[in-house]
Amino acid sequence: MYKVTVFNCSLIEFPKIQNRAGNITPITNLKEVPFEIKRIFYIYDIPGGEDRGGHAHKKCHQILVAVSGSFEVELDDGMLKKTVLINRPYYGLHIPPGIWAKEKSFSSGAICLVLASEVYDEEDYIREYELFKSYKFQ
Repeated sequence: MYKVTVFNCSLIEFPKIQNRAGNITPITNLKEVPFEIKRIFYIYDIPGGEDRGGHAHKKCHQILVAVSGSFEVELDDGMLKKTVLINRPYYGLHIPPGIWAKEKSFSSGAICLVLASEVYDEEDYIREYELFKSYKFQ
């Protein structure tokens, strides 16, 4: 595994088609998204002050989008940390495998849409931080 860092995480600006009746943002596999989307899910009804995530993936790429409201994503590569505010529905944060990510500071009514490169596989998750560090620096 190459040594991915927080600098490999990036914001992607999706197209925004404006109309007086409302905006639309189309997202296409392998066009706006740098991988084939195999799973889509969203997180909502997060109580104020609660955190989500707190894990890393071995293979799965993810893009997080604040389709409503806002939240912060704390990114950690085992050496460096970076926090990114996600607050526009036409921006997505690409998180490659090998990054510990935690979503926090959700605004009231926030909805986090996740586009994933893999179907759900519990074996792909690293859920303990010390195991993550061992995995990164093996």
